[in-house]
Amino acid sequence: MTTQPMSHGRATLTRAAFVAAPLCMLAYGTIRLSDPDHGPGPAWTAGHIALLAGVLQFALILPALHRLTGPARGAGRIGAGVATLLGLAGALAVSTQAAIDLAVGFRAADRPEMARLFEEIQSHPGVLPAVYTVGPVLFYVGLLWLLVHLAVQRRVSPWRPVMVLLGTATTAVSLDLLPLGALFFTAALLPRSLPLPPGTARPDRQDTA
Repeated sequence: MTTQPMSHGRATLTRAAFVAAPLCMLAYGTIRLSDPDHGPGPAWTAGHIALLAGVLQFALILPALHRLTGPARGAGRIGAGVATLLGLAGALAVSTQAAIDLAVGFRAADRPEMARLFEEIQSHPGVLPAVYTVGPVLFYVGLLWLLVHLAVQRRVSPWRPVMVLLGTATTAVSLDLLPLGALFFTAALLPRSLPLPPGTARPDRQDTA
């Protein structure tokens, strides 16, 4: 992957995504808690729209983090590229899962019918690992890898990857803890002091936010 200049408009959208993406995750987690039955209906639909909106914004965030790794060559640069691709692949998996959840919610009349539809979809070869188990994990691996790489380069503060790790672990413990996990991600992605100028990335100082 090569570093390309960002237009002012795209840079503005990218900065907004660093704030909006984790807030969409927070909205999803909060809406989910308001729907204990997790069945079809307005809460299910609104929550998954928020989830999908949040994950799609990582199509801007992950390449932006990759640009911050700068013009370094060798294994480090290759690793950052691999991390970005893994993160994007994972984001695609989560987006696909959210889209499936929305479609099932629209089609099903109740929770048992949702379970039947999910079982039917997940029975297709490759769907379960690609969309539900292995695929989504790649998103967290790629994001954490990029932030660790940037922290080692002293381009962001070490607490940022720690926040991602805490957010990932919290979410893994229970989906009911999604709002807390989203707050960790919000802290990790705070754009203040991140070198994300309108033109080319300028990773020339350590983040002090």
